[in-house]
Amino acid sequence: MLVKWIRCTVVDRRGFERGQRKWAGLLGEPGFRGQGGGWSRARPGVVHLFGFWESRSFYDSFMARSHDRLAAAQAGTFRNVQVRLFEHRFDVKVGFRPQFGDADVMRFAHCRVHEDRVEHFTLMQEKVWNPAMAGSPGMLRGVFGEAPGPEFLVLSMWNSGAEHGKYREDRVERLALRAQTEADVAAITGDVVQIEQAWTV
Repeated sequence: MLVKWIRCTVVDRRGFERGQRKWAGLLGEPGFRGQGGGWSRARPGVVHLFGFWESRSFYDSFMARSHDRLAAAQAGTFRNVQVRLFEHRFDVKVGFRPQFGDADVMRFAHCRVHEDRVEHFTLMQEKVWNPAMAGSPGMLRGVFGEAPGPEFLVLSMWNSGAEHGKYREDRVERLALRAQTEADVAAITGDVVQIEQAWTV
């Protein structure tokens, strides 16, 4: 599975939201599995969207054929768009499905990892972070993806912002020490996204 992460800054909120509904046209696309996202809780005007495709070839075919037609409805409503693609490595918790209806917030971390620490970083994700997240109240599902760089995306969906906040306060610092995250990671950015259900495809 291919995971697409889109980040942009919205300059015309009403126009952007109107255009966002046009992406319902993705539903007929071969290989399309789902898309959702919302507003950053920390950065006013910033939007994060995540799309899921069966494979890179389905995605490339969509980009060559239909993308520009669907995107035209949002022209001029945002700036500073950044797009990154990640290959699914494994689920965070079992049985990931790109569904957003039961989720309140998404949390993601985008990590650039030292070349010689990739194996360790991946192992720690599997053995330390995943079990801790999977066992946390309110954590629904998630995905761990990889891109050349080496870059990684850890995406998790939560049924409430409060539950995610508790996990963050109670456990993140301790887990980071145990996983030696500081030694693995060259740079890390992330955000908490308030899901807009009207944008879900």
